[in-house]
Amino acid sequence: MRRRIPAVLAVIGLSALTLVGCSSSAPAAAGCEGAADDAGSLETVDVSGAPGEAELTLNAPIFTDTTVAVEETAGDGPKITSEMQDVVFSVAIADGATGQALASGAAPMNTVASWRENYSGLADMLMCATEGSRVLGAVPASALSEPAAQNWGLEKDDTIVVAMDVQRVYLAAADGAPQYNDRRGMPSVVLAPNGTPGIIVPDAAPPTDLAVEVLKKGDGPAVTDADSILIQYTGITWAERTVFDSTWEKGAPLAVTLDGVVPGFAQALEGQTVGSQVLAVIPPELGYGDQGSGSIPGDATLVFVIDILGVDPATGS
Repeated sequence: MRRRIPAVLAVIGLSALTLVGCSSSAPAAAGCEGAADDAGSLETVDVSGAPGEAELTLNAPIFTDTTVAVEETAGDGPKITSEMQDVVFSVAIADGATGQALASGAAPMNTVASWRENYSGLADMLMCATEGSRVLGAVPASALSEPAAQNWGLEKDDTIVVAMDVQRVYLAAADGAPQYNDRRGMPSVVLAPNGTPGIIVPDAAPPTDLAVEVLKKGDGPAVTDADSILIQYTGITWAERTVFDSTWEKGAPLAVTLDGVVPGFAQALEGQTVGSQVLAVIPPELGYGDQGSGSIPGDATLVFVIDILGVDPATGS
């Protein structure tokens, strides 16, 4: 019987998700290195069906010791060049010996790195793929974790054939063009190799009004109030100069809507483009006011560095 992907995740999903917590230390790659099929192992495989509904037909058995892949259909969206990028894809998986369907369905959004824990071969297939592409591959059981291989009834020398439709690719960090800013009295930002920002607050009084600078200008879609926005951010208080929240430290980006954040944060994001990095200094009346919130004291001026990684229609919109 064909198994749906969520059934597989129920077996090994916890170990896959634990990788998210330690992923922020990995640097974003400048390029990418994906699986290839130099020997033409996949020439006997036919794949059909609409995106998200791939069907595999094997005209001869396939066995491989290493993951091989070809881009059956090229997409024109963002490219996966870093294992820290979040992706959404669907797969159809067949037994390489018999052609029997083993699994099909859509996988939840996660980083390539998180998939590598249990599905190293699928992670290899994802590298260098573009949004909208269909990737055809063959993966040895040795490129799967033992629980994953057992779930599909695979022995150590078995192979699976995979048709993967890459539906969404998000940035790992802002990749827009650096912008020149000369406003006096603004914090400065330094970036670690993986994109994590460090914020240096000047020894001066903060701006009294909302102050926004675009540090990098992306060329993606503009943020609207109808979007769910995937972001990385670090927030500090101007006076204390201490980090009170950071997705980089937590190890995973966050999806927000403009009506789900403080007004100054929403105003700083609205109209900005995917791929941009934004510096925002938010006065108390547009932040948490005189009451504060958690570790944020009352009347605090907030400083955020925000990377806009992608946008999707908000749930329910």
